[in-house]
Amino acid sequence: MSDAITRTWRKSSYSGNENACLELLTPPPPGQAPVRDSKRTDDTVIIFPSAAWSSLVEAVRRGDLA
Repeated sequence: MSDAITRTWRKSSYSGNENACLELLTPPPPGQAPVRDSKRTDDTVIIFPSAAWSSLVEAVRRGDLA
């Protein structure tokens, strides 16, 4: 049996059929949150520390960044 991890890019379910959103690599590498633009999948991937990404997501959910 292989120990390789299969990772895929996942788009938010909130984006519907739109292609103007971020995609996250799942499962993420330990301690990282790789993010890319869904319209430019061959372009730059930004890697956030997972704690920073979680803090950003929570701030958005609370409406702190609205």
